[in-house]
Amino acid sequence: MQPRVKTRQILAAVIGNALEWYDFVVYGFMTVIISRLFFPSDSEYASLLIAMATFGVGFFMRPVGGVLIGMYSDRRGRKAALQLIILLMTVSIAMIAFAPTYAAIGVGAPALIVIARLLQGVATGGEFASATAFLIESAPPGRRGFFGSLQMVGQSVAALCGATAGMLVTQGLTPEQIDNWGWRLPFVFGLLIGPVGLWMRRHLEETEAFVEASKKPKVHVGLKSLLREHLRDVLVCFGLVLSSTIMFYVVLIYMPTYAKTQLHIPLNDAFTAQVAGLCCLTALIPLFGWLSDRIGRRPVLMLAALLYLVLPYPLMGWVLAEPTLMRLTLMQVVLCSAIAVGFGAISTALAEQFPVQQRSTGLALAYNVAVMLFGGFAQLIVTWLIGATGTPLAPAYYVMFGAVVGLIAAACIADRHLQEELH
Repeated sequence: MQPRVKTRQILAAVIGNALEWYDFVVYGFMTVIISRLFFPSDSEYASLLIAMATFGVGFFMRPVGGVLIGMYSDRRGRKAALQLIILLMTVSIAMIAFAPTYAAIGVGAPALIVIARLLQGVATGGEFASATAFLIESAPPGRRGFFGSLQMVGQSVAALCGATAGMLVTQGLTPEQIDNWGWRLPFVFGLLIGPVGLWMRRHLEETEAFVEASKKPKVHVGLKSLLREHLRDVLVCFGLVLSSTIMFYVVLIYMPTYAKTQLHIPLNDAFTAQVAGLCCLTALIPLFGWLSDRIGRRPVLMLAALLYLVLPYPLMGWVLAEPTLMRLTLMQVVLCSAIAVGFGAISTALAEQFPVQQRSTGLALAYNVAVMLFGGFAQLIVTWLIGATGTPLAPAYYVMFGAVVGLIAAACIADRHLQEELH
């Protein structure tokens, strides 16, 4: 059955998705500030490493939350899962927004941050799979690539809002004001996820593809059956996500920290460069989603992996030779444009590897394990690599490794863009 396109439904899903991801990524942008307030140490480097590890610890719960919420989504529906996710994220962002610092309550402060990050991990673990399934199952034949790309538009808008919040805070407040209360403002803004997100997702309708699939004989939804029937699909999806998540977390989430600690560019300038790059990313993602509907997912994803392979090293070397706001901004614009190529096709390509009744579970497993291992700890890994190798170009090596894996995975993916029905 051909889905009916309901603009308000799609808009509600994308905006809710953006709010959800904003709350998760804003911690990454505030890492430099949070490290000294919640994880004080005699060494600024050690303090930063601990804060980055806490950013990564939220990813430990993503495979667990992703699989549990994915199975819940495959059994109870996309709408029910998306509402549950909003509730979990609202509680976690409130914990961070109002957490006392280390100076106020000692070791209880970092403990609160860790618990909040774990809860965020559960919520975001289910978000990608459930929102992607909802979007592509709401698309008419021949437009799934475009509709699926809106998932990544939501993530891009979230990162853009986070970078903008960071830019406004660091430009508009003194260092003392930022440490005292200003750092909390982006998180307080994130509390809008509660009333706005719940209101939007309360009015979602279940997708026709899920309704039709629920009328068929029940398929057992579990890890054992999924891996037995779709192991190759899970591995291919894992490789694709590995490549894109490394690029995303190094270029977008880690870059403000890199600019300040390695390039010695002021944090407010770093956020300015991020905003410019993210504007390009947000605008270009739907274009490449549309292109994947015309020429297929595989060629678009292979092009993205090639760009990830050849661009980061020369661009980072160029910026290191003369660290200026202009060069940093140009690098971010180019790299974000490259990310847009892959982001345009990846959500739909991943979803098309699995049947409707196992889609959320399959997506959640492949996506969240790859993001946990290679994205969540990207900041920690590249910071350690810089210290171990003595070269500030180390982040480029990590991205290039991911690009090689992504190129192989893209070559192996089953390209189903011409199929009229979702299998």
